[in-house]
Amino acid sequence: MAAMWRARSQGPKEYCGVFGVYGHPEAARLTYYGLYALQHRGQESAGIVTSDGKHLHQKRAMGLVPDIFSERDLKGLKGHIANGHVRYSTTGSSVLGNAQPFIINYAGHGLCVGHNGNLVNAHELRRRLEREGSIFQTSMDSEVVMHLLARNIHMGFEEALVEALSQLRGAYSFLFMTEDTLVAARDPQGFRPLCLGALGDAYVVASETCALDLIDARFIREVEPGEVVFIDKNGLRSIKPFPRQRHAHCIFEFIYFARPDSYIFGQTVYSVRRRQGAQLAEEFPHADADLVMPFPDSGNYAALGYACAAGLPFEMGMIRNHYVGRTFIQPSQDMRDFGVRVKLNPVRELIKGKKVVIVEDSIIRGTTTMARVQNIRNVGASEVHMVVSCPPHRFPCHYGIDFSTKGELIACNHRVEDIRNMLGLDSLGYLSIEGLLESTSASREGFCLACFDGEYPVAVDETAGKFCLET
Repeated sequence: MAAMWRARSQGPKEYCGVFGVYGHPEAARLTYYGLYALQHRGQESAGIVTSDGKHLHQKRAMGLVPDIFSERDLKGLKGHIANGHVRYSTTGSSVLGNAQPFIINYAGHGLCVGHNGNLVNAHELRRRLEREGSIFQTSMDSEVVMHLLARNIHMGFEEALVEALSQLRGAYSFLFMTEDTLVAARDPQGFRPLCLGALGDAYVVASETCALDLIDARFIREVEPGEVVFIDKNGLRSIKPFPRQRHAHCIFEFIYFARPDSYIFGQTVYSVRRRQGAQLAEEFPHADADLVMPFPDSGNYAALGYACAAGLPFEMGMIRNHYVGRTFIQPSQDMRDFGVRVKLNPVRELIKGKKVVIVEDSIIRGTTTMARVQNIRNVGASEVHMVVSCPPHRFPCHYGIDFSTKGELIACNHRVEDIRNMLGLDSLGYLSIEGLLESTSASREGFCLACFDGEYPVAVDETAGKFCLET
């Protein structure tokens, strides 16, 4: 059998996405479409659990949404309530046992949960629960809340859930489901996005509004930080059981993760990214450049904003192959940059002899960026400059992004000038924190900037993220 090679993006990965429906006869099918729209938030596994009012039905598997669910599967997922999930692992290994939604049975009833985020005290809670007799089925932090809930279920579902959530620290957008209820819960800091929608008489919950758009659902509002929303036969009911805390929306959702057509944290992602590009043009002008180009697709909108603000031509200097699959026949040794070229290829005639400004959304590890810059050099660009629509990532993320150690971050261990040399650039500029906040039209207090400044809004290990080089 021919050896196979898995092509994976070297960019950062988000933890996952959730989508749920209450009160629709085609709940499973709508959830399938919703997860399809949220596929960018997780590509390792997906699952749908439905309820017909008496029993839970499930399908979970490794892979992409359209590869997992067949028409037969959707017909078998009966019920008017559904809870769906797409996953990329940052906590817990990438195995089917860790795929979500995760189901437990208690007192003859079923309960499932889908989780977007990362709990910083999960290990502490798990050790305590294991000492007290709990037996865990997975390595996910999400399972912790289920054990906490089950231990207090004698209090009633709502009280037990609030008690469980009160013990958690970190980022969570949860979607719980019982046989007759759908529950959405967001952490008091509001790290990850979560929204409510309506489709006729049915309610919809999703990580991003782009999933509502696909099924033609009407956006109602965002689930507020610290809010728990119950949806059942009596309609929608909301409680806010926790003291109000400083909001800490993940600003990297605006920079990279969320789809540009989504509305999160009170703003449209597309508009914020264009303003990031315009701010870059103010901080790092290149008036004598011949063209501005992105590395598609994540840099597209910031590049457009830069070009418009700078009065320079915007060009798609690299073309993306949209039909790249998840596996390829392994290339021979002399095709060393195959993994780069198979996805993005430069337009030689457009770039040759030109002074090029590349707008990138972020540089995390630097390996992919280095190869792409070299590709631009190889086709004859006279100068290659790069501007990045966020500050340098110098500190680990503990709230659900997969750069959780300092060693993974090129800017933690190298100064900007060193990074410029390593990437083979004529110049390199990062958007300032002040410029980033200006582009969101918001204050520092509303966002989590920990990956840039090391100021963690929820306490983590005291040694996390320290001892990084300054600019």
